[in-house]
Amino acid sequence: MFSPCTRRDSLRTVACGFGALALSGLAAQAQARQSPLASKTPHHPARAKRIIFLFMSGGVSHVDSFDYKPRLIREDGKMRQFGDLRSLAKTGKSPEMRVMKPLWDFQQHGQSGLWASGLFPEMAKHADDLCVIRSMHTEGIAHGPATLFLHTGTTTFIRPSMGAWINYGLGSENENLPGFISLGPALGNGGPRNYGNAFLPAVYQGTPIGRAGIPAKDSTIRNLRPLRSEPQARRQFQLLRELNDAQIQAKPGETEFEAVAESYELAWRMQSAAPELLDLRGESPATLSLYGIGETPTDNFGRQCLLARRLCEAGVRFIQVNYADNSNNPAWDQHSNLPKHGDHAKAVDKPVAGLLEDLKQRGLLEDTIVWWGGEFGRTPYAEKNGTGRDHNPAGFSIWLAGGGFKRGTTFGETDDYGHHATVDKVHMHDLHATLLHALGLDHERLTYRHAGRNFRLTDVYGKVVTDLFA
Repeated sequence: MFSPCTRRDSLRTVACGFGALALSGLAAQAQARQSPLASKTPHHPARAKRIIFLFMSGGVSHVDSFDYKPRLIREDGKMRQFGDLRSLAKTGKSPEMRVMKPLWDFQQHGQSGLWASGLFPEMAKHADDLCVIRSMHTEGIAHGPATLFLHTGTTTFIRPSMGAWINYGLGSENENLPGFISLGPALGNGGPRNYGNAFLPAVYQGTPIGRAGIPAKDSTIRNLRPLRSEPQARRQFQLLRELNDAQIQAKPGETEFEAVAESYELAWRMQSAAPELLDLRGESPATLSLYGIGETPTDNFGRQCLLARRLCEAGVRFIQVNYADNSNNPAWDQHSNLPKHGDHAKAVDKPVAGLLEDLKQRGLLEDTIVWWGGEFGRTPYAEKNGTGRDHNPAGFSIWLAGGGFKRGTTFGETDDYGHHATVDKVHMHDLHATLLHALGLDHERLTYRHAGRNFRLTDVYGKVVTDLFA
C-alpha cells in the first residue's frame, strides 16, 4: 500500500544519509592519519632490512688496522713531503714529515687472506665476513665538520641525519618502537644534529639512549615508565589523543603538529615494549660472555652492542652504537699517543666480534648491515712528539658485513703510504648512496621538499658502488 512521504519524513531520511556521509568522512580521516612510522614499500627489492652502525668517533688509524702498507715499514723514520691537508689549509705550505710504521704487526686471516693488524685480533677472526673498503675519502679536516658530513652529508648546513632519512623512507618494522635509535651519542662534534631530523617531520628523528660518558648499564630513556597507575595513565593518554585528533581535524595538513602527536603516541606504546627490551638480565651467561659483559674493559661497549642486537631483532631500522666521549679530543684521536689506540681496541674488539657472531647464529646477519668506521682515518706520518698521527680525510678504511655485501674481500686502494685514496675511490656520498640502495632506497628518489626545493641525503652527488654487492 502506498504511504505518502511527508516533508518531515523526507528530512529524517536525508539526515541519515548526511550521518552516513559524516561517518565516512571521519573514517577517511582516521585512515589518512596512518602512522608516519608505518612500514613502507621500498623503491626496489632490498638486500637488507636494517643497519647497525658502530661509530668509532675520532678516526681509527687505517694504516695500523686494515690497510697494510709495507712501504711504511721500509721507510720508517725517513722524511717525506706528503701534501699535508692541514698544513696546506693553515699556511699554504707542505712541510716534510717523518714516515711512521704501523705499531701493530699485520697478518693475513681466514680463507680470504684478509690483511689485518694485531690491533683487532677478535674482529680478524671474522675476516671472511668482512667487506673492507680501503679507498674511502670524505669532506672536513676537523672532527666537527667530518662527523657532521658522515651523519648528514654536509659539513655546515642543518640537514637530516642518515638514520632520519632511512626512518622517513622505510618507516619502522615495529609500531611500538622508534625506527632510529642512537646509543650513547656524544654532545660535541654535531651533538644532536648527528641523530636529528632537521626539516623532516619530528617523528623521524633518532631516539637517544644514554649519552657518551654515562655507563651503559645506567643508560635508559627518560620518563619511560608512567608516573601514574596504568588506568590513570591510559585515561590521560586517551584524553590527550582525543584533543590531538580534534586539533588535526580542525586544521588538516599541519604536518608538524601531526608529527608531535604521533611522537606522543609512540612514547605511550614504548612504555609497554621498551622496558623489557632494554633489560639485559634475561640473556644467557654464554651470550653475556660473548660480548665481554662483566669483564674489564669490554663491559660498557659490550652492553651497547648486545642492546643493538636486541633492537635489531625487535625491528628498529637504524641503530647507531657510539664509541665516543665528550672531551675536546674524541676517543680515537691520538695526535701524540698512538699506543692509546690499543686501549680503545681492547674495549671494542671483543664486543664487535661478539655482535657479528651473535647475528650469524640467529640468522640476522643476512638481512642486517653492520657498518664499522669513523669520520676519517689518520696520516702515515708522525705528528708532534713523533708518537701520534694527524687527521686524514683523503684516504681511510671502513668495513661492512652482512646485508648482501661481498664477504672476505677488500675494495679500492690507497697509495703506497696509505695517504690518499687512488683506486676505486669511494666518497662518503657514495657510501651513503650504496647503503640506501642495499635497503631498497634510491638515493635520488629519497627526497623531501623544503624551502621551495627537493633535498636528499646525497645532495646532488653520490653513486651506488655495485661492485660491493655479492
